[in-house]
Amino acid sequence: MLEISKSIQTLDDSDISDNIFHYEYNVKHLLSLIAKGIDEEDTLFLSSYRSFEGEVYENFIYEKLLRYAQTNDEIDKFILKGFHQGRQKAHANTLSISEKQQIVYRTKSREISEFDAMLVTKDKELYFVEMTLVKSVLKLRKRLRKKKALLETIFPDYEIKALIILNEGATGTRQFPDYCKVWFTEEFSAKNVLEYIKDSNIKELAPISRVNSEKMIEAHSLKLYQFRYYNTMSWITKTIRSHKKHIIDMGFLMKYTIQRYHDLYNKFYIGYMSVENARVLLNLNEEYPDNQRIIVAIEKKYSDEIVLTYYIQKGRKNLYLYSFDDDSKITKEKKDPYGITVTEVFHMNKMMDDSYELNMPNIKMIKKLLRERFERDSKKS
Repeated sequence: MLEISKSIQTLDDSDISDNIFHYEYNVKHLLSLIAKGIDEEDTLFLSSYRSFEGEVYENFIYEKLLRYAQTNDEIDKFILKGFHQGRQKAHANTLSISEKQQIVYRTKSREISEFDAMLVTKDKELYFVEMTLVKSVLKLRKRLRKKKALLETIFPDYEIKALIILNEGATGTRQFPDYCKVWFTEEFSAKNVLEYIKDSNIKELAPISRVNSEKMIEAHSLKLYQFRYYNTMSWITKTIRSHKKHIIDMGFLMKYTIQRYHDLYNKFYIGYMSVENARVLLNLNEEYPDNQRIIVAIEKKYSDEIVLTYYIQKGRKNLYLYSFDDDSKITKEKKDPYGITVTEVFHMNKMMDDSYELNMPNIKMIKKLLRERFERDSKKS
């Protein structure tokens, strides 16, 4: 069991030299606001400053964890990042370091997940670390499930756990799953780092302090099980739709291993609708060509309810998500043109032949099956 040290809890900086000042920070916008004389209580300033302060906190805690790992007998390996590791370009289908010097897992073209830190104990536990200054951890809780599912897939020989490091006063922490260990530090301030960035002459920095230990390893050297992101996604789609009697194979979908993949992907693509069939359902007022496909997915909500969502890709980077809120009102959202979903939809659309077409009776049946299964599972729990 990893327990917080007093040095980390009190944010003691006596053992990390001036390392925190050596990191590169994304402060262009913040400095422009300062140059314009924007009031520090202005929402624009506060938003930009909090983002910067979160960066500094992450780097500070990472420096402390390096030294904690060096002296903790329970820890067997610790993943290096930033200026502590050799400059390696990101590798596909493995853990590596991104251009921003962060620990990432990526396919050939897109990052799947990013990790603030990662360590392995002598008991074969692999901890991924999340550190944040936000006071409400709802969004953080939603991210954990995907990261855990990914790590369970590529590191099946380890027990996957999470170490969450927060400031005192954070709320909602009792809702974290059992695999999470939560640490609280005292209130953090990045004002000294901002002052240095504004005027580097106010402080002569000591050289970067390195941590020398056999425990410290490069991200790509941690051996993992090969996982092919798009191949697995295609296999799941094909198998869900291959039942001889039913429109989707609920038995396959609800298997433990497949639901773990659902946690990882968040959505499985199960077919497509024609514009004609989807026009009334999605309230489509725009004109689309007759061959425009509406890709249908089953998406896993944080509550574990599985719902239908719909994607229209008007161009390679132009993707819209249609979904229904809790009041059954349709919502339309433009997806990030550089996000993984854009690539997923493009890939799956090419894979689907005419046998994947769905009509309204199919959609109603799938909704019924998903709703009944959720209600049944809710009663059990």
